[in-house]
Amino acid sequence: MKLRVEFTTEPFDLDEAPPHAVVAKEVFLGADLDTVDVGPFGNTAEGRAEPVLGAVEAMLRRSLEAGATRISLQVNVVREEGR
Repeated sequence: MKLRVEFTTEPFDLDEAPPHAVVAKEVFLGADLDTVDVGPFGNTAEGRAEPVLGAVEAMLRRSLEAGATRISLQVNVVREEGR
């Protein structure tokens, strides 16, 4: 199964990335995923279920520890061609 995750961490800071956003970015860039797109207003990543779910768990834990006060998250199953 392939998953796509979209997430944001708050509070926002447009002048520089807060520690919780940096941690979230590091988690996803370090995971074995097909794609990762990090931006100031939202982040997306896609890949096989196990690495995506592992990255989500690590991101939640580490971002909260780094000061996130809210994390918005959406996970979707991606239809693979031929299925």
